[in-house]
Amino acid sequence: MIFRQLLEPVSSTYTYVLGCPETGEAILVDPVVNSMDRDLQVLQGLGLRLAYTLDTHIHADHITAALELKKRTGSRIAAPAFDRLPCADLGIEEGRPLRVGSMTIEGLHTPGHTDGHFSYVSAARVFTGDALLIDGCGRTDFQNGDSAALYRSVTQKLFALDDETLVYPAHDYTGRHVSSIAQEKARNPRLGAGKSLAEFQQIMANLDLPYPKFIDYAVPGNRGCGVCPDGLPDELQKYCAPMAESPQG
Repeated sequence: MIFRQLLEPVSSTYTYVLGCPETGEAILVDPVVNSMDRDLQVLQGLGLRLAYTLDTHIHADHITAALELKKRTGSRIAAPAFDRLPCADLGIEEGRPLRVGSMTIEGLHTPGHTDGHFSYVSAARVFTGDALLIDGCGRTDFQNGDSAALYRSVTQKLFALDDETLVYPAHDYTGRHVSSIAQEKARNPRLGAGKSLAEFQQIMANLDLPYPKFIDYAVPGNRGCGVCPDGLPDELQKYCAPMAESPQG
């Protein structure tokens, strides 16, 4: 499998390129609209044709590029079936893998950050979205988040994967790129080292995080598979501006 990890710096979002060397078909996991031109340049440089975009969940911190990429390339939009997005071409369900060329992507329903959140397993890698971050996890205080559900998703599903499975999250804010299931089980300060559900719930209840500054625009935009809203305040324009020169992670 052809693989690349790309960084969108405004929201510190990782987008992943998965490519089939036999057919030249590609999947973009969690593409961001303001890095769309960069992603297309990467695909062209690798000789790949975009077949699907695949989001892990309805994001609150950026606008997905799924709809614009479909308009530009004819790609299909895949998203968790749980969210019932009318704009999606394919609803991902656990136990029904997505196959593109020689690639197989297994969906795992991993709710807790959002109720419809999915993680994706392919070729000894797991794309964990916001369910499991490197030494952390996504917040659980909006979009029907639930700390008990997230605890079960991570400890019963993600931590059940092979220890050698590489963990590729949707974000990292300190320049890290990859972890492993063994590493997160051993040292994740929120969920690792045998943390109990009660301990995890206490940690999450005491985070005291600010209200997400883009959520009121991102969530409705992403329910439309990536519609940049009108009337964005000046300080939020960067979330929908083209960023063809975004540095790669």
